[in-house]
Amino acid sequence: MASKALQSLGRALLQGSGRSARVWCSAHVPALACGTAASCGPDKKCCEVRDSTSSAASGPVPPQTQRPQLRPKKRSEDPVPVSGRSYSSSAPKLDTKTYLWARYNEMKRLVHDLLPPGVCNLLNPATIYANNEVNLEEVDIYGFDYDYTLALYSNALHSMIFNTARDFLIENYKYPEGIRKYDFIPNFAARGLHYDIQKGLLMKIDAFHYIQLGTVYRGLQPVPDKEVLELYNGTHHVPLNQVSGFYGKGPKMKQFMDIFSISEMTLLAVANDYFISNSIEYDPVHLYKDVSDTIRDVHIKGYMYKWIMQDLEKYILRGDETYAVLHRLANNGKKLFLITNSPFSFVDKGMNYMVGKDWRDFFDVIIVQADKPHFFNDCIKPFRRLDRNGDLQWDKINSLDKGQIYKQGNLFDFLRLTGWRGSKVLYFGDHLYSDLADLMLRHGWRTAAIVPELEIETKVVNTEQYAQSLTWLQALTGLLERMQMHRDPESQKVLQDWLKEREELRAITKNLFNPQFGSIFRTCHNPTYFSRRLCRFSDLYMASLSCLLNYDLSYTFYPRRTPLQHEAPLWMDQLCTGCMKTPFLEEMAHIR
Repeated sequence: MASKALQSLGRALLQGSGRSARVWCSAHVPALACGTAASCGPDKKCCEVRDSTSSAASGPVPPQTQRPQLRPKKRSEDPVPVSGRSYSSSAPKLDTKTYLWARYNEMKRLVHDLLPPGVCNLLNPATIYANNEVNLEEVDIYGFDYDYTLALYSNALHSMIFNTARDFLIENYKYPEGIRKYDFIPNFAARGLHYDIQKGLLMKIDAFHYIQLGTVYRGLQPVPDKEVLELYNGTHHVPLNQVSGFYGKGPKMKQFMDIFSISEMTLLAVANDYFISNSIEYDPVHLYKDVSDTIRDVHIKGYMYKWIMQDLEKYILRGDETYAVLHRLANNGKKLFLITNSPFSFVDKGMNYMVGKDWRDFFDVIIVQADKPHFFNDCIKPFRRLDRNGDLQWDKINSLDKGQIYKQGNLFDFLRLTGWRGSKVLYFGDHLYSDLADLMLRHGWRTAAIVPELEIETKVVNTEQYAQSLTWLQALTGLLERMQMHRDPESQKVLQDWLKEREELRAITKNLFNPQFGSIFRTCHNPTYFSRRLCRFSDLYMASLSCLLNYDLSYTFYPRRTPLQHEAPLWMDQLCTGCMKTPFLEEMAHIR
């Protein structure tokens, strides 16, 4: 019975998609041999497949005891009909409104009643995901950033950065004392958002440069969709030259790509909120510059380094896993190097805590205060060697030796002195622009992005509420696509009700991740701008470096082959990398 029920769900969901149905029709599948899915309606009769609701609508239909078989027919016997063509029928007609709601109820029953328990908890948060095929057996050299790569930090760090920058804004830039009443809001901002510098708006933009309506905030308040359209000349599209340059900053927009920027986005929001709430006139451009400067001061003046070094246990997470990764790679004969923007004293303290006092023995080359991304794209700064006390030495660098500490430098000298080139090098970092973009696009290294947010988002995706909401959202979208040819007033009212429900479902799935901005990877059905950059600049991505412990060092990562929009979902050869393979997923392949 369960097998038959799943087959029914698969067929129903397939019929709910106009594109998929058209592909199957052209392949002369008898189930849809009458024409495209768009040709079916309350007064149009399908050849062989009809669910119980539409059977009642169009008269008796012989029972179908098994799946329709693929069998060739002569072209003259099986013409491909034109979408929307009328067909004669002697069956009693049912009014369109009743037919539409019958289809809706039947689809909803199939989706919600027949989702098996195993549909949840399919994703493993310790999975490594592949954008490109990577064979670890071909990788001889592993490189690492430090912050949020070798060292993961607790959320307490965001609050400290926010509070200190807020106080700088008041004490050093003479901003109103009232701003001090604002505390850090842990779940307000999300990585990858864009900020309109001139308008003072924080927002999420998709891969096609469209603003996701409902995610635009002025201060701490959402901006109505109508006002967003007015502000952007009747559209919610942002031109390419305004979105961002190569490193995430354009003339009018700034994209916040690193995890440290969570504090900066929150401070911008609360400062805007204070001025707006108190009807104080201000220039958003000046506010943006001042907030950026205060955040920069927290880093440059060493405040963040000081807090972490004073309480390593409070701020550094999962250090034992970092040791396990480095130990395993070194024991397998891999060469390791470190390139970080952080100072040596800070890195040394953290690595001593996580790995031990002999941590430098793991690395063949150690470079600190590298000034990325400039380290990767210019050849101006030479390498300088540091002594054991961290003082600069004046000798010329002709080789990069194990056990030594180097400062600054550039990638061109690094490549010349080490000979480490191409796909035998795999570099891990958290910042898509500063750490990974140049290495992939200009130098051909393999790259791996550390995305800690994956762990939380995977937990959401594994919930029953998300699975039920998303599956019904996709099925409802398929119904809308198929039934939109009904143009009479009653049908249009039904379709409007469905569109309204679709928007509500979108809001529900968005709020499960973040009430303001949703998932960092998706804007409704489209990937986010962040997600697009993640796919472009990283071969692999994972929640933490420790995910590498789950794989053999000769493992090959294969990207998931997903059908393009013009391709039929005919294969399920590679399911989602992090999924358990269950028979049900084969049936669910019909959901777009």
